[in-house]
Amino acid sequence: MSTPVTHRRLRLNLDHASWELLWSHVHRVLAVNLGMAVTNAPLLLALGVVHRPWQYPVFFGLLSLGLGPSLAAAFHYLRRATEEDRASTADLFRGYRRLFAPALLGWAPWVLLVAVAATDVAVLRTTAPGPALVPLLVVVAVVAASSGVVAMAAVADDPRLSPRTLLTASCTSVRRWWLGLLNLALLGITLVLVNQAPLLGLAVLPGCTLFVVWRNSRTMLTTVAPTADLPVSHAHRDPVGAQA
Repeated sequence: MSTPVTHRRLRLNLDHASWELLWSHVHRVLAVNLGMAVTNAPLLLALGVVHRPWQYPVFFGLLSLGLGPSLAAAFHYLRRATEEDRASTADLFRGYRRLFAPALLGWAPWVLLVAVAATDVAVLRTTAPGPALVPLLVVVAVVAASSGVVAMAAVADDPRLSPRTLLTASCTSVRRWWLGLLNLALLGITLVLVNQAPLLGLAVLPGCTLFVVWRNSRTMLTTVAPTADLPVSHAHRDPVGAQA
């Protein structure tokens, strides 16, 4: 006599607190994605229209100046949402307005340094001293880009930092270079994916990537917090990349 086969259905049972926590993370990601898309609309539009943006370094260099304030605003929003557990989408745009001037001043020198290094690479790569100078210039560009990201994390914590303190904070990307390279790799991959699928990429990726970049940047800033009076929480000493 055969026994009847019973079919069991798997159910995902989550309590109200779990759903609330899940939705809070989704809300943060969507808010950051919206903020990055709105504040960088001219850059995104130009990237969608121009097929070879590297041929117009001055034009895209000027548009990329807006990335600094938007990064600082996103980091400020993530800090409030994570540490203070209270942040709305309006807070992100208010932070963008409040941090715009100090973030732009802290971001512009690194953009200029990257632009100069990239231009020198394009000019010198076919010349006799090219093989000796190009690797050095590439390193300069990478360090400048990583330092600029860390500088925006520092501005997001305290926009009143002095230029000397901000420079000290930015240079922590050299001390913990592996985290800086991880940040740039994640940002580069995100940029490529957004370029390939703009709507889907902008809806999903920037918020997730920037959360990891923010946590890693805060970890780098803790190395100078005791001496440079940086307001960095000790709750973020462990980088996200090292927790996997």
